Amino acid sequence: MHGLIRVVGISALLSLTLAGAAANPAPASADERSTVVIIFKDGHRQSFAMAEIAHMDFKAPAVIVYKDGHQEKFSPSDIARIEFGDSSLSEMMPGRGHFVGKWEVGDGNGSRFFITLDADGEARKTLGSSHGTWTLVDGEARISWDDGWHDAIRKAGTKHEKRAYEPGKSFDDTPSNVTAARNTLSKPI
Repeated sequence: MHGLIRVVGISALLSLTLAGAAANPAPASADERSTVVIIFKDGHRQSFAMAEIAHMDFKAPAVIVYKDGHQEKFSPSDIARIEFGDSSLSEMMPGRGHFVGKWEVGDGNGSRFFITLDADGEARKTLGSSHGTWTLVDGEARISWDDGWHDAIRKAGTKHEKRAYEPGKSFDDTPSNVTAARNTLSKPI
């Protein structure tokens, strides 16, 4: 019942927002640059330009119907949240593919090691427990290792950094160490 109330509430909110966007069809308006960003529970994001959407249905499966008639389907139970915003902000945040690859990172004591992030969410490292899993959360790769440590790789200006959290700490805590991170692939995908 709670899920049904949530879906109805989201549908009503989206209907009002989309109706407002359709009512102001001025060229190059803020509405045309606005996006609906669906953040899924696994951390990946999917953005939709509001100016291209005809309507959204949140029955199972949920459907985004574009003005040109094509559709995209997904499961409402996979959605963590929906955000509304300017597309320029969401475009600045790196996507999941940005982090796939082999990263050279510091250990916090002056030495280096490698973290490999695979597209399927698996992670490996050359220091400590070698296996883990990763997901994209708020534009950063969050890695949980089998030994209880967890790392975050994120953009820091034009570069990247790796933040390490010891067992018992969360990603909201102060990191145990922060070091530079560099994707060793010549062109990150």
